Amino acid sequence: MIIFPAIDIIGGKPVRLYKGDFSTAKQVAGDALETAEGFAKAGCQWIHMVDLDGSLKKEPVNADTFISVANETPLKVELGGGIRTMKDIDFYINRGISRIILGSVALKNPQLVEEAVKEFGSAIAVGIDAKQGYVATEGWVEGSDVYFTDLAKKMEAVGVKTIIFTDIGKDGTLSGPNLEQLVEINNAVSCDITASGGVTSIGDILALRDKKLYGAICGKSIYERTLDLREAVEVCK
Repeated sequence: MIIFPAIDIIGGKPVRLYKGDFSTAKQVAGDALETAEGFAKAGCQWIHMVDLDGSLKKEPVNADTFISVANETPLKVELGGGIRTMKDIDFYINRGISRIILGSVALKNPQLVEEAVKEFGSAIAVGIDAKQGYVATEGWVEGSDVYFTDLAKKMEAVGVKTIIFTDIGKDGTLSGPNLEQLVEINNAVSCDITASGGVTSIGDILALRDKKLYGAICGKSIYERTLDLREAVEVCK
């Protein structure tokens, strides 16, 4: 299982949110590049990054931050937030970003996902974020009546290979991942499933590993030091 340490960006600075609420944004580190270098030293190969400003503005905002991490560290960057067009995707892929995460557009513009997969293959992932099992979009402020596994199956049908699943009610809470829903989506599709939200301890990492998840995103647990990143990487080798 791959460990994805996370850096969410507002105004060029690393922050964390509680349950996706932008009013709870708290700066957790001084510099994204320096933080990412620390993740690489801990043995990570990937980093999960989100342009929170981009999520709200529906366009890339903090591009320079993500590109610098991709080009100035050994980490492979997967990036989401505000990426809504083929032009946005092409811009990032051609500047060293390894994987693009399409979120809101997966529900609102599935044709874009299909086009992106045809053009960029496995470099395209889909983020499915759910509140009580139903997909939420636009920085989690809009709900829907679409069940999370139904969207996953539609994404699988257009060729998506990687899905990041977030239970919004768990995000930033340090209350453990939603294993039940993660197993449900892992069984529903053949895509690689990365768990996001609630990861707190090495016990959570072991539980996700034992459920045969592809990856685990770790954010607040790293910054609050409830999880030793190096240990998490080691147990997943």
